[in-house]
Formats: sequence, structure tokens, C-alpha cells
Amino acid sequence: MKKAFFQLHFAVFLAGFTAILGKLIHLNEGWLVWYRMLITVAVIFIISFFKKELKPISIKKIAPLLGTGCIIALHWLTFYASIKYSNASIALVCFSATGLFTALFEPLITKSKFMFLEILLGFIVVAGIYIIFNFNPHFKTGIIFGIISAMGAAIFPILNKGFLPVFAYREVTFYEMIGGFVGLSLLLPLYFILFPASYALPTVSDWIWLLILSILCTVYALNLQLKALEKISAFTSNLTYSLEPVYGILLAFLIFHEHKYFGPSFYWGMLLSLIAVILQMYVVFRSQAKARS
Repeated sequence: MKKAFFQLHFAVFLAGFTAILGKLIHLNEGWLVWYRMLITVAVIFIISFFKKELKPISIKKIAPLLGTGCIIALHWLTFYASIKYSNASIALVCFSATGLFTALFEPLITKSKFMFLEILLGFIVVAGIYIIFNFNPHFKTGIIFGIISAMGAAIFPILNKGFLPVFAYREVTFYEMIGGFVGLSLLLPLYFILFPASYALPTVSDWIWLLILSILCTVYALNLQLKALEKISAFTSNLTYSLEPVYGILLAFLIFHEHKYFGPSFYWGMLLSLIAVILQMYVVFRSQAKARS
């Protein structure tokens, strides 16, 4: 269990760093995610080929993985859109709403009981986001994208939990990335009508950051998360991922000095969201302690 939590927390730190990379990569968010998924598929294919892990699987069997990949693509697309249309800190605060959406979606998907305390704490996070939105209306588009991204982030770990008894970690990531890449390729022409891209081919610096994003923060981080999910619940995983905003915002403040752009409302909203996340973690660990005693 301790190893699983360490793997998960390191994956969360890498996830927090993706927001920084999203700011460093100057591609439109659509192309950014498209290249990220393309590189990820290529890297996993090469690793699996040399390790002789590739085996034929029927389309019917992998269809749920392909569909989940489309959800991941939508999550990434809206997450980076939130960064581009506001900034990394706003996008990461919105990501805190993942806890609320997990509390709502997990019982519907797994047919388990609703936990009203989890829902209440999730709404406290949303209240924090509302405070930021109310006093910073120029971040409206970024906040809307961020909320959509949080919904996607809540769903795919719940689905992944059910795939692990059937598929190996790399198979899950590989087929999900293929599904996301195909789905995103079909979506982008329409998306670019609404949100045009100034250029499509990455610059040299874009390529460097894309490779780091795809190899370290995607292939490696997703494998860590999937390994951890064998030992811990989807809610605990998403709850731990609520720390992603903390890591990411601290990095954004240090690297981009984003604290200069915010007034008191941002910090009050962020504090309220952080308190809810801490309370959520306390409730989870207390319930696990009771279960062991």
C-alpha cells in the first residue's frame, strides 16, 4: 500500500508539471494534445515491440479502452485550453473540482452508494472556484474549460479501475491513446473553426517540451497511476490528484510569477478549495483507519 501511494504521489507531481509544460509549449491546445498523443502511442509501441508485449486483441474487447481514450483527449484538450485562455494557476484551481465530479460519477458508474459528505466537500471546492470567477470575469473562458476538464479527469480513472483485471498497464495506455488520437483527429477541424491555431508544426523548443510531456509526464506517469490503482480506490486516486493544483500552482508562481496577476479573491478561493481537499483526505484516511481496526 505504501508503494502504491508513493507511485501515485509521484505521478501527481508529474501531472502538476504538465501545466507548466502547457505554458511553455506555444502550440494551440488542439495541436498540443494531438502531438502529445501521437508521440505517446509511438513510444509505447516501440517499448512494447522490443519487450514483445504486443498481442492481437479484438476490436470488441478494446472498444471501451478506445472510448475512454476519447474522454482523456477531451480532458487534456480542455485543460490546456483553460491554461491558454486564463493561466496555469486558474486551470489548476478548476482541476480541484475533480473531487466533486468523482463523488457524483463513481456511484453512477460503479452502482455504489452516494457519499454525501464527499459531495458536500466537492461543492466547497466549487464555491472557491466561484469566488475566483466572480471577481475575475476576464478568466471566464478559461474557467469554463477548466470545469469541463475536471469532469473528464473524474471519469477516466473510474473506468480504468475496471480495465486493470483484464489488461496490462501498457495495453490500457496504448489503446486509450490510440482512441484519443483518432477521436481528437476527427474533432479538431471543428474545434479550429471556433478556436483557430496560428501554426501547426512545432518549433524546436516545442518539440523538446512535447517529448518531456509525452514520455515522462504521460507514459511514465500513467503507468504509475495504473499500478497504484491496483491497490487503491478510484476516489482515493482522484483525491490524491487534488494535490496536483498545489504542486502546479507553486511551480507556476516560481517559474512564471503568476502571483503578480491575482488579487485577494484568488487566494480566498484557492484557500477554500484547498481546505476542502484537506478535509476530503482526512475523511478518506480516517475511514481506512477504522476499516483496519
